[in-house]
Amino acid sequence: MTVQLFEKHRERLLEAVAACRRRGYHAAFAESPSPKIYGEEAEANGRAAFEARLQGRFELPGQSTTGGWIGAEESPWGIPLDIRYPAPDLTGMLRAAKGAILGWRDAGVEGRLGICLEILERLHRRSFELAYAVMHTTGQGFVMAFQAGGPHAQDRALEALAYSWEAMRFHPPEADWEKPIGRDRTERLRKIYTIQPRGVALVIACSTFPTWNAYPALFANLACGNPVLVKPHPRAVLPLAMTVETAREVLATHGYDPNIVQLVVDSEQEPLAARLATHPDIALVDYTGSSAFGNWLEEHARQATVFTEKSGINPVVIDSTADFDGMVRNLAFSLALYSGQMCTSPRLIFVPGGGIDSDRGHCSFDQVAQAIVGAVDALLADPARGAEILGCIQNPATLERVERLERAAGNAVLRTSTPYAHPRFPNARMRTPLLVHVESGDEDLYMQEAFGPIFFVIEADSTLDAIDRAARVARAKGAITALVHTTDESARRGMEAAMLEAGVALSENLTGSIYVNQAAAFSDYHVSGVNPSGNASLTDLAFVTPRFRIVQRRRPLA
Repeated sequence: MTVQLFEKHRERLLEAVAACRRRGYHAAFAESPSPKIYGEEAEANGRAAFEARLQGRFELPGQSTTGGWIGAEESPWGIPLDIRYPAPDLTGMLRAAKGAILGWRDAGVEGRLGICLEILERLHRRSFELAYAVMHTTGQGFVMAFQAGGPHAQDRALEALAYSWEAMRFHPPEADWEKPIGRDRTERLRKIYTIQPRGVALVIACSTFPTWNAYPALFANLACGNPVLVKPHPRAVLPLAMTVETAREVLATHGYDPNIVQLVVDSEQEPLAARLATHPDIALVDYTGSSAFGNWLEEHARQATVFTEKSGINPVVIDSTADFDGMVRNLAFSLALYSGQMCTSPRLIFVPGGGIDSDRGHCSFDQVAQAIVGAVDALLADPARGAEILGCIQNPATLERVERLERAAGNAVLRTSTPYAHPRFPNARMRTPLLVHVESGDEDLYMQEAFGPIFFVIEADSTLDAIDRAARVARAKGAITALVHTTDESARRGMEAAMLEAGVALSENLTGSIYVNQAAAFSDYHVSGVNPSGNASLTDLAFVTPRFRIVQRRRPLA
């Protein structure tokens, strides 16, 4: 049956493998929530399915539980959620996961891939329901929640499956080996090579992009034979609860132990991530979130192979531009998008104190800074459009961080962060971007993680100083993305060399509808693993190959 599932989805997998090799544009799942693509009833059905979850218990039959119920999610859009999930019995869950390893291993590579591809197909059918779940746990606008939480996350999962399949099928399942012994004699052996999973995997998800960041690890682990404990952030459980529910249903339908995938829900008052990550039965840990806990995991989860994707203090260097208006419009959108709650959001905007050359003529530092502020204001002038771009602040602690920094900045504030009224959600937790002017020497102020709508416009001594400090931030604290605007070839080469050495994905002269925040599946490598922003990349062969080993058997052939 599972081989039939593999054949059912083979073409999609082959296209994904080809896309990974080609690195061009590829989308297996349509990103537009258009009724022309998904049908006239898809959005309404998805919303109804989401609403049916509210103020109720999310059942996961067969999981080990203490018998209690847990959950503290709240919608940043201001509507009640009040969903309760089974309180986990960790001892029972680990026992169940370990007990499922052999059966899942023996499903074989194509058997496991068939199940994974079917899970992915079922999740795709739930994209609108997932969109509402992501929207009301993360605070993303609906379109962004649909794209990032649904099709884009599904593409990233498929990308991980493609790499896993490539890695595992590199080795033949068996081979006949012959060695001449002397003139008239040959030794012949049959050698069998078995993909052996590493063990129980733990996926620790973040609160802002629960599916996009968790799916590559979840599906890579499953493809390589490892049962998975999925531990969502306490503030964003529902999207991954739905994912686990779907996976368990597919596994059970096709005769496999549903405890190959289990959901571990905890609370911010009694977190379980550290306890689980250091448990001797956990062989693999995937983590997305703050640098502080990611660093702790890398140091303390010694018994496991640990993959981290942490935050980045991402720099922009503005040296010169041939399209001043396009530059500031593009940058304003990047700053406003999801209120800076993306690990790829630009954080530091370096501008030479002497100003820049542009198609407008020479512009002073103050003119550049005020143009960026003006572009943000213009972008947010239309409340309907601005609300969709900004989304909500996911965590109230982010608001406190914004207010604390704004008070400390005083007269250095270029743009105040203000509440933003949503036309349909009066209780939405929304704030506009805060922009602060600092001198390049004030590294103690800007060389620190400041998640949320917080951005520094940094007055550098020169372009060379800006590049040097941008690279220093990346090497010391970590950066995932970088952006340079320049018409000067030597400045471009200097930024390129600095970011290459620091392991940062560099974008150049973006003035259109592609933004530095964005990372496309099958083409962009998300995090390099070179600097402190993370030790793994989504997605490459190094991300999947540590998740299995090859064990061989051999016997004489007649």
